[in-house]
Amino acid sequence: MLNSKKIAVVLPAYNAAKTLQKTYAEIPRGIIDLVILVDDNSSDDTVKLANSLGIHTLVHERNRGYGGNQKTCYREALRLGADIIVMVHPDYQYTPGLVVALSGMLAYGTYDAALGSRILAQSAVRGGMPMYKYLFNRFLTLFQNIVMGQKLSEYHTGYRVFSRQVLETLPLEENSDDFVFDNEMIAQMMFFGFRVGELSCPTRYEADSSSISFSRSVRYGYGVLLVSLKYFLARRGFRTFPIFRKTGKGLRLE
Repeated sequence: MLNSKKIAVVLPAYNAAKTLQKTYAEIPRGIIDLVILVDDNSSDDTVKLANSLGIHTLVHERNRGYGGNQKTCYREALRLGADIIVMVHPDYQYTPGLVVALSGMLAYGTYDAALGSRILAQSAVRGGMPMYKYLFNRFLTLFQNIVMGQKLSEYHTGYRVFSRQVLETLPLEENSDDFVFDNEMIAQMMFFGFRVGELSCPTRYEADSSSISFSRSVRYGYGVLLVSLKYFLARRGFRTFPIFRKTGKGLRLE
């Protein structure tokens, strides 16, 4: 715990058997109260390994997508009483050693959510980020900052921490089950007025780390542009969208 806040780390997993043990070993379990893994119908030994490590594990009987996986992660963390929920990719791309620092940004009331930024670190490209992904990142981030009137260093990191209030407030069931879920979630936090901080985070791109293809990256990019347009229209009252309605469907605890 930090400041009497119960902290959960959630691991949205898909074929993560090669990197899960390294990731789990670096989670500071003296501070973290819960570690939850949701397996999205992997074809490798992710579930077997997670069980052998003693991780609280849920398994999707069918693949629900990256966003669908996160919904289950957050639903379970809330059900188990977490006050602060940190998402860590089990592919070892982001260092779990910053979990405490990220959690501390929320535990004492400074922020409602925080992002681990690869761009604030010394060099995402030197860390192995493909150049085309870096250029996509910079273009989309600039576009979103202009359209949404924000000042984030990046919108596309997978290292995130949320307060319980954020997860209970956002209409997350209205979001995509695909990769654009991440971007929709940031836009929702901005729309509903939550305080979002950033922390410099180095990243590793290794052979066993997961990565989406160029074509999926382009599809994600189009999704980001659409999210930005929806935000712009909704913020100015031209049109409403389910992802920006307080009456939209939130997570239901099962």
